[in-house]
Amino acid sequence: MSHTDHNGRLSAFGGQLVAVHIWLREELAALREGIGSYLDGGERPRELGLHCLTFCSVLTRHHSEEDGEVFGAVAAEFPELAPVLDELRADHVMVAATLTSVRELVERLDGETGTDGAEGIERELDTLAALLETHFLYEEKKIAEALDRLGAGGLPADAISRVLPET
Repeated sequence: MSHTDHNGRLSAFGGQLVAVHIWLREELAALREGIGSYLDGGERPRELGLHCLTFCSVLTRHHSEEDGEVFGAVAAEFPELAPVLDELRADHVMVAATLTSVRELVERLDGETGTDGAEGIERELDTLAALLETHFLYEEKKIAEALDRLGAGGLPADAISRVLPET
């Protein structure tokens, strides 16, 4: 990515955050659809474990980076957002616990010959989807504008690529 492109990405960080959230929603929907279809008697999704692991890893990295440099930069520039950032960090903890449960259930499903090992997976994916939807909407509403206002000088250059994976 060129310096100009990188600065453009930085100056529109709030919009980029929304774009990443849309991509994460789509990936979760695809994962849910594949598992739901399989549990309803359809064909086992190819690469189910890999899809789940990839989704979980990207989401975990996204939230870890937000908790570090991104939220630190927002708090330094906009101290009035500290309570919002605390709520978002608490959401990250709940999401992480749910992701752990989802990964365990998918691993169990991968180890089974039928769908018996999938008890609770749809419920956990529904929980994850609900958590993420409320979290993403709240984050977008409360800090996207602040991220845009931070602009190119507000965050270390490498932080952007870690928080906003190329989708």
